[in-house]
Amino acid sequence: MQKLFIISNESIYENNKTYFCDNIDLKSTPEGLNKSFDVNLIARRSSIKRSHQIDLKKINIFGSFFSYLLAIFSSIKDKEAKYLLISISPYTFFACIFLKIFKKKPIIYLRSNGFEEYKIILGYLGIFIYYIMFTISTNISTIVSCRQYILRGKKGFVIQPSQLNSAWIANQTKSDVNEKKLLYVGRIRKEKGIFSLIEIIKNKKDIHLTIAGEEENKPNKINQENIEILKIINNQNELIRLYDRHNIFILPSFTEGDPMALLESLSRLRPVIIFKDIKHVIQNRAGIFIAERSYEGLNQTINHIIKNYENIQEMMKKNKLPLYDDFIKNLNNIILND
Repeated sequence: MQKLFIISNESIYENNKTYFCDNIDLKSTPEGLNKSFDVNLIARRSSIKRSHQIDLKKINIFGSFFSYLLAIFSSIKDKEAKYLLISISPYTFFACIFLKIFKKKPIIYLRSNGFEEYKIILGYLGIFIYYIMFTISTNISTIVSCRQYILRGKKGFVIQPSQLNSAWIANQTKSDVNEKKLLYVGRIRKEKGIFSLIEIIKNKKDIHLTIAGEEENKPNKINQENIEILKIINNQNELIRLYDRHNIFILPSFTEGDPMALLESLSRLRPVIIFKDIKHVIQNRAGIFIAERSYEGLNQTINHIIKNYENIQEMMKKNKLPLYDDFIKNLNNIILND
């Protein structure tokens, strides 16, 4: 079976030869591709416990940049091997250059807009840094993205990622709309806009927010009566029940590519609120609403959804949502034919 080296900037935690990550994509994508390739995952080592167990036999994690590159160098002796780099970061950028030196052409899978992410984290200096990495990396690689605009005019493939299977669209339920029960599923980070949302609903007792995304050994100091904090949930049935217990999903991010949690919410017929920063994620899908990033704007949108809830759910049933198996099949074909 042909070898596929998946190289990621994400951190993986190891415990007795069992490996865990926080990003569900880093679990599901290698696992799916492992059916067609002999997948070897190369990533950074984490000292912090992570949530999702990766069902993969060949995982190599490293604590230093030098050992990370050395692992890539060791893989080059296999002339038929393929390389998939997940996102552009300093680690994957240098891995890309390293592979080019040895006449390997990697595939880079872009899951989000790095320009926006680096701007939020580092300001305009971040844009400049990412521009250099993006320009060089995309000129020497095959590019795959979840959205056309992320390619920024470069030639590449666009595929729609998904974690959805038949369980997500089975036994869809109605919801109690007597209370404003909002749900956010995702990591608690600045670029995800969650701290902005927390400030918006501060002391607003009419809105209850559940956040499912606290990382192991990284407790976040969020102490508001109307907010409940849960750990990252990695059991699918439990996660489906969590969506069903709420009536609105909110995605407060400043930047997104094609967020999986949005698809999960739509599959459970739970309307979604976003802010205009990521209005591109709508893609003609019913049930997604744009609110102003203020309490007044948010509350107005919530009230509109509550008032028209049944009609909105009926429209959402017509959405055609991508499935995980289709995503893996499309990515698999790109890698095979590259």
